[in-house]
Amino acid sequence: MSEVARLLQQIEMEYEAAKRGLEAYAIVSRHEFITARYDQAGIYQEQLARVIGEKQASDVVCNLYIEVFEGKKS
Repeated sequence: MSEVARLLQQIEMEYEAAKRGLEAYAIVSRHEFITARYDQAGIYQEQLARVIGEKQASDVVCNLYIEVFEGKKS
């Protein structure tokens, strides 16, 4: 698996976890959980930007966010 594919998979997993945190009953603070997922996704996005460039990383991650949270392929 390429570095780009690995980072995109990690970001997608963080977004999926955040989405589950929004939808599911939570014993721990949802806000803290969701914030942690977004923070980690941001770290992966920074790593991705070093590989493919900031603009392209931003575009790809934005599309991935839409795909995960809205169920739309772009």
